[in-house]
Amino acid sequence: MPTDQDLQATGRALSSPVRLRILRLCLHRSRTNKELAELLGLNPATSLHHVRTLLNTGFLEAEEPRKGNRGAKEVPYRATRMSWGAKMPDAAPVLVETFLQEIEGLAPDEIETTRMGIKLNDAHRKEMLAKIRAIFEEYAMLPADEDGTATSIFLAHHLDQTAN
Repeated sequence: MPTDQDLQATGRALSSPVRLRILRLCLHRSRTNKELAELLGLNPATSLHHVRTLLNTGFLEAEEPRKGNRGAKEVPYRATRMSWGAKMPDAAPVLVETFLQEIEGLAPDEIETTRMGIKLNDAHRKEMLAKIRAIFEEYAMLPADEDGTATSIFLAHHLDQTAN
């Protein structure tokens, strides 16, 4: 049973778009702090702070050190997938900001979007959201396809108070 301190540490670890992006970058491929800093446009000391936060909470794990190009020791990190089931209080703003950072610089034809407005009673709305979550869960738990391409899906649902 996680303690209040554990839950607070988890919440802090997942409250940063940078840390969520690090987890995504390390999901299918191990990456060193140097690689992460370059990919995210960060100072290596800044990225290391985020990496250590994720390591201390179990969201990242260090793999066997390896020699870098200049013979220096490099530690690759891999996401543990623990974040998938983690509870994130007030997650919407962080997830939206993470999504916006991830799509920054992409051309419009590199992003597939769908938007719809529907009017459902509570039972049908809950049923629809449960089905969508089940699909996400099914695919999130599949092993990565060796010949696959990393892809991201962001889904947001909100009640439209102005259209009632």
